[in-house]
Amino acid sequence: MTVEQIANRLAEYCRHDEFSKAQEELYADDAVSIEPFVTPGFEKETKGRAALKEKDQKFSSMVESRYGTTVSAPVIAGNSFSFVLNMDLKMKGRERETMEEICVYTVKDGKIIAEQFFM
Repeated sequence: MTVEQIANRLAEYCRHDEFSKAQEELYADDAVSIEPFVTPGFEKETKGRAALKEKDQKFSSMVESRYGTTVSAPVIAGNSFSFVLNMDLKMKGRERETMEEICVYTVKDGKIIAEQFFM
């Protein structure tokens, strides 16, 4: 797949909250994920698709309700792309909120090798 195809496919998975499916199909085995800061129960950097899947499951277990996710059109430059992700959700023990972040991805050999989030 091209970078553009990967970007569009990932955006579609995200719009449907299918993050695990995206990881299985689009991510390299040694992909890395970088968060903007350390939060309780999560590392700033996660390495490997198995660890990314665990991170996704952990986050999902903290969500009480999802009300929708929107994703901007991807912006592509060379082997990287980004989009804005907005998640309308209620975390357990918290009020309903909208989480907004810029997501930046790097692709190599047809797979996502890195993701980084900015809030």
